[in-house]
Amino acid sequence: MNRRVSRKAARVATALLAVAGSTSLAMAGLAQAADTATPAQPTVASRYAFTWPLGPTTPAPRGGTTQGAAVELDSAASPQWQALQEPGISAAERDRRAILAMAGNYRVSFDFLEIAAFTGDGSARARPYQSWGTERVFVDRDEPQHISLVHVLEMHMMGADGKPMAPMVTKHWRQDWRYEPAYVVEYQGSEQWNRRELSSAERQGRWSQTVYQVDEAPRYGALGQWEHNAAFSSWISNETARPLPRREWSVRKDYDLLRGTNRHTVTPTGWIQEENNLKAANAAALPFVGREYGVAYYQRILGDYFVDAQKYYESTRAYWDQVLAAWDEIWSESGTVTLKANSDQSGAYADLFQLAEDYAAGKLDLADAKRKIRDSLSRQQG
Repeated sequence: MNRRVSRKAARVATALLAVAGSTSLAMAGLAQAADTATPAQPTVASRYAFTWPLGPTTPAPRGGTTQGAAVELDSAASPQWQALQEPGISAAERDRRAILAMAGNYRVSFDFLEIAAFTGDGSARARPYQSWGTERVFVDRDEPQHISLVHVLEMHMMGADGKPMAPMVTKHWRQDWRYEPAYVVEYQGSEQWNRRELSSAERQGRWSQTVYQVDEAPRYGALGQWEHNAAFSSWISNETARPLPRREWSVRKDYDLLRGTNRHTVTPTGWIQEENNLKAANAAALPFVGREYGVAYYQRILGDYFVDAQKYYESTRAYWDQVLAAWDEIWSESGTVTLKANSDQSGAYADLFQLAEDYAAGKLDLADAKRKIRDSLSRQQG
């Protein structure tokens, strides 16, 4: 990796340091710095409530320690929520509107707590994880049976002097939804993903959600069904496997993958993502070392907070379309994708982010971008 790309990778990693969730990443040294930095706000233990008393003290959380600029929460029911409540629409259309209601401007808080440990060796309970982010969720595709949402971070962090720093912007993750899909992408472990064909009975009335990492590499996929009522709309997945996120692989070496369920709940003022995950150790005497519960709260915010995120999305969308097209070509060649390493750990995402920056700056046309994208993805495959 050349020095230019390394600097870009560092900027991307820094923008993600204050964020948790399924797709967060950072270079190992930067991750350690973030976890040990002096908090920019009162003691994190005093603001942590997602736990229960266990012994004389409650473990203080690890995670991002940065402080963000103040935001104004939107307390009104969103137009998307109101559209979701319209009477007389079909079940599939109501599902579509629930997915579209996840788009918008958000302050996000992340909490992960290991609620059970199965090792039985008396070791200390794992510290919980807590962090935050601000991001805009764009509707990247809106078709009758296919909706794709792209998350772009725009972090307005406060400096040590108490003044806001220049905003840091980076593409975060993508959630891709398909109605009654022909297949679902499933993680197999050991950096391998398969496309599993679905029977007509299995997919009837259901939506798949496929989650992609920052560079559009696959992360996990699952199948589930939406439920709607006057209080909320909720989708819950079947049990699925996924690679370790950065918040875990940067500190844990005793298990290999997460296996669990994913629930998305849409409310009038935002949405909530919940995870219930077993920590699976394939090569150990015990099949599981623990279970964690995670929740991410997406709260709508007001104001022109995401001006730079909008510019980034508009200036790079055609480029990322080419990345998706390259992945589609790879999938069409085989129903299995194997990578040499997870891109968020290896830093392989840096090449694609540098190309995106070059395209946005007018230094690269789409034809050259397509060739260089395919070259980069070929180098990543095992």
